Amino acid sequence: MYPSVISVSPLNDYKLLLVFETSEKRIFDVAPYLNTGKFAELRNPSVFHTVTVKFDTIEWSNQLDIDPEFLYEKSVKAEA
Repeated sequence: MYPSVISVSPLNDYKLLLVFETSEKRIFDVAPYLNTGKFAELRNPSVFHTVTVKFDTIEWSNQLDIDPEFLYEKSVKAEA
């Protein structure tokens, strides 16, 4: 079982700083997904910056959400 996301902050270059319930901070790069499906809407910075925590993961104003397991697996540990 993967930890839940408790905080998200949008960064430059379509990256997100995620904080998981374990207090671990990780960076998820959204850029590789911006040419597929609803992810394309996130190319608009005003949409990208609407990201929030909803339940145990993240969601944008366009109703796009990402599974917390996927976020954890595809993110990298944030540098201190």
